Amino acid sequence: MKEVMNERDLEKYSSAISLSDMEIFVFPELMYSLVLANLMSPIIWRWREEDCFKKLRGKTPYRKLMRLKQYIMDEVDFNLDLETWGLTKQQVELERFAPYIAPEQIAASNALFGYHGDEYYFDVDIRRHFGLDKYHSDIIPYWKTETVEAMYAFHHKEHYHKAAGECVSLAALYAAAAFIVCGIPLEDIFMILTPLHSQNFLDLQEGVITNNRRLVTKSMWFNGTEISNKAQRALRNEQVTIVAHCSGHVHCLYDQATIDPKAYEHFQGRLQGYLTGELNMAMVANFLRSNHQYQQYFQVCRNCHGQAQFLKAETLFHYEHGSNYRVADDTFDKLLAEVSDEDYYPYEMKDRVRCDQLNAYLTKVKPDLTKAQDRERFVQLVEPFISDAASFVQELADFVACPARLPGNGKTFMPCEPVKLTTKMNREQVIEALAAVRDDSVMVDLAFYAYRDMESCDWRPFVKAAIERNPVTLQASEDMAVEQVYTWLLGMQDCSIYDGSRLAQPDEVVNFKTGDGLEKAFALANVIRARDPRQVVRMKIEPECVRILAEMEFGFRTCKGLSRQVTLEVDGSILVS
Repeated sequence: MKEVMNERDLEKYSSAISLSDMEIFVFPELMYSLVLANLMSPIIWRWREEDCFKKLRGKTPYRKLMRLKQYIMDEVDFNLDLETWGLTKQQVELERFAPYIAPEQIAASNALFGYHGDEYYFDVDIRRHFGLDKYHSDIIPYWKTETVEAMYAFHHKEHYHKAAGECVSLAALYAAAAFIVCGIPLEDIFMILTPLHSQNFLDLQEGVITNNRRLVTKSMWFNGTEISNKAQRALRNEQVTIVAHCSGHVHCLYDQATIDPKAYEHFQGRLQGYLTGELNMAMVANFLRSNHQYQQYFQVCRNCHGQAQFLKAETLFHYEHGSNYRVADDTFDKLLAEVSDEDYYPYEMKDRVRCDQLNAYLTKVKPDLTKAQDRERFVQLVEPFISDAASFVQELADFVACPARLPGNGKTFMPCEPVKLTTKMNREQVIEALAAVRDDSVMVDLAFYAYRDMESCDWRPFVKAAIERNPVTLQASEDMAVEQVYTWLLGMQDCSIYDGSRLAQPDEVVNFKTGDGLEKAFALANVIRARDPRQVVRMKIEPECVRILAEMEFGFRTCKGLSRQVTLEVDGSILVS
């Protein structure tokens, strides 16, 4: 635990409590700290005792990962409700983070502050895309990354029947579950954050990318379906802002990186290998599946009793929509057999590329479309049939190879204490191993704050976050007098979403309508302080009760077993004893 915490440290450590997307962007070590907090949580460890995972003991990590995908699909919903954690203002957040990152850099790298990404994002209009167009342009959601406890607490929320979380929360959940449930070493898990999305790259087989609740293998990445196309948007259109790993992180704006440079170099090669496919007929078919406008320039030839028959490509793809078989893969002949005889032509269509002849060319020549000479030859090959052959070939080349825009290599690598956990450890051993290196690793130390370990952490970051960053609490209680807020909190369930002495923030209490008395007391202190910052607020916390002393006195019963005295001074300082 940090013994001396200056204002800069207090800002960072309190951000480990509130964990907004913006805070993670400014303090990138927080991303992996949340993963470590989830590794310490009992929730994911309980998954291993589910029958579906018990049956897979002794199976490969890849096999377990495929089952994990279905488990998460069944257990967790993707949530992008802008108002879940309340609203804030751009200017407020820009001023808060100005000491760390210039406002214009934030605007160029974050969707909520002006970033639009590539052409796709200009086309969809970011604010309308996220439903922000109903607010004044300065209003933005206080997007918060949920701990696994907060994700599971959505069960308490109206209209939710599962756990839930946004993309960063799901990435952190997947990373922790891949280690705990599937036995994938942390060294093989790389987190990839872009301005609008968060994913993981898992270094096994040809590579696997997590995308919200789904998994995308290399073959799926290139299959040209709508789901795969959506999964590609971030890496195809955006600058990667952060890569986080058990050895550290690298950030697009910061000169210093803590990630192991050898691990980062390995990741770069493996990711680029995943994003680069082989140009063969199956790849062309995948491209045509994704780019319908080019199907009209192709035809398929089959041999029927010694006679050549021809079929328009768009007709064949239409049949594919309702079939279990696919164009140009091992089931291709079965798909052709499903086509009505009336859709075949007895003659070749002179204005279309013959796929059998194109296949012969690709097999023999093996063109590399990253090379200008090969690209020009390919243009000449298809030019008689395709009106804008150069555009077709360029789009095909972009489809086959997608260079990821990763943070540059011109960084100063500052080694930090790597997290060394093995897949043979149980939960208690994981916590012990992390506790042993807290003093040597800020990333690990921050994990205990994200975990809300109130017995071993300085309380000031928790209190600062509770008083300053819970807009949903203030919005939900704005029409109530303070006494009514107190009665409202007392009427909620008395169960904390965190076990033991760990504490929920006020917004978690209010969102899920449940909390221990100490957590409710912080929610009330949040409201009192927001309404009159000039009054001193004191909290006397004992193992079984807590009292708030301000203009009025309020009491709550608690089961957390904690003892502290907290004073919120008029000048904004926080005293804890």
